[in-house]
Amino acid sequence: MHGVSDQLRKALASALKSRDMVAVSALRSALGAIDNASAVPAVPAPAPARAPAPAPAPAASASGPHIAGAIAGVGTAETERRHLSDDEVRAIVRAEVAERQAAARDYERAGHADRAGRLRREADVLASALDGRSRMSLS
Repeated sequence: MHGVSDQLRKALASALKSRDMVAVSALRSALGAIDNASAVPAVPAPAPARAPAPAPAPAASASGPHIAGAIAGVGTAETERRHLSDDEVRAIVRAEVAERQAAARDYERAGHADRAGRLRREADVLASALDGRSRMSLS
């Protein structure tokens, strides 16, 4: 596990204990962005050259619930995730901070100071977790 990811998970546990929903929201979002970035891109199935002729429907007694060659069980659809470096994880969190700051400016211009304030608090939570500072030191 990464040092930055560890810091975010510890900060999330602390935010959950203190019931700080702004911090919980920001930290869950950042951890989700990290998980999404580590996902292996899906390879699209090749398109058939021609659509095959429809097969006749099997008799009710001949059909079964299983597909030949299919593998069943827990984890059979899972693939290994990409390994993200600490620098990549930091870049993802910095992008999350920048996104919140930009959205806060937009909300401020639109006259929604309350929403802008929440986004700024979320950005502060992520920036402090990224720097390894305690959330309590920001309050």
